[in-house]
This record gives sequence, C-alpha cells and structure tokens, in this order.
Amino acid sequence: MIEYIRGTIAELTPTQAVIDCGGVGYGLSISLNTYSAIQGQREARLYVYESIREDAYQLFGFASRQERELFLLLISVASIGGQTARTVLSAFTPAELAAAIRSENERMLRSVKGIGPKAAQRIIVELKDKIPLALGETTDAAPASTAAVANKEIVEEAVAALTMLGFPPAPSQKTVLAIVKDSPTLAVEQIIKQALKML
Repeated sequence: MIEYIRGTIAELTPTQAVIDCGGVGYGLSISLNTYSAIQGQREARLYVYESIREDAYQLFGFASRQERELFLLLISVASIGGQTARTVLSAFTPAELAAAIRSENERMLRSVKGIGPKAAQRIIVELKDKIPLALGETTDAAPASTAAVANKEIVEEAVAALTMLGFPPAPSQKTVLAIVKDSPTLAVEQIIKQALKML
C-alpha cells in the first residue's frame, strides 16, 4: 500500500497531478481542494488512495490526511465511486462537506453531479456519526490561491476540468464564461467550484 508520494510536481491541472518521484511520474487524480493547496509549489507530498479493479488501476492524491479520510468515508457509501467522491470534494471544502452532512443538508449534497436524493440520504445516514472523527486531524493543506487573472487560459482550464469530471463541454463553457463575466478576478478553482453548483 502506498501511504504518500513526495516529489517534484511535473504536471498539474485542476483534476490531475503528476508527481516525479525518483524518476517515475505518478499520475494522481485530485480534487480542487488539493489543486488549490499545491498550486504554485515546486514539490508536493500527496497522501494516496489506490483504486484497484480488474479493468483499471487508479491513484487518487490528497494534500491532507483529512481530505483522504473524507474520501474514504464517501466511497464506503453504496453507489459512491471514486470519481463521484472526488467531485463532491471539489464542490466543497472538507469543513463545508462535514457541516452539510452533520446538519443533514440534503439539498446541498444534491447540488453535486452524480448525487441524487437517495445517494444524498445515504451519505447523511451512514456518515453523520463518523464525520467528527474524520475532521479530528488538523489539515496540512496550504491556503487556497485566490489571486488570478481571468483570461482565455483560465477559461480553457476550467472547461477542461469540468469535462474530465463528466460535464458536457458546451454547457460547461457557457457556465464558465458567465462566471468569469460576473467575477473576472476569480481563481480557476473557484470558477470550477461555482460551475459545479450551477451545471
């Protein structure tokens, strides 16, 4: 089992990080929270969850143990897979997600793509009593970057990330452009978070 990978950030997008460790490039699927935490850094240490199936082997990376613990709790719920859990963790910060579950805010959970009424109810019922344990550790994630200039590259990056998360390109671009028009100084991760709640 891989506990964490530490190395140079070779490539970074809002949905994936490639960490060069000892000459081997590890591709890890990441959430927006992790992207925010390691953006602008030369090196990073990502805590790892290995998803091993007959037809696929995938690594998920997290900037903090806290986020990984939330991910593990989410995928322990029936019908919540790794990609859906990553989308949930991209839509909310760990604190926001914990608050939504503890307050039984089903509507907030349903705002995430892939989370219907039944899934939202299952998350609340199964995780409500476990969430305080998940948030017991302090986070080792760095604060999110908030300063960015809205331009063509940011729009393209946001649309690409949303497409990788399963949203059609055309509506994604329309939504991102609307957000950028209203708030031109938002960072790319903030644009994606808003778009996740609008699509």
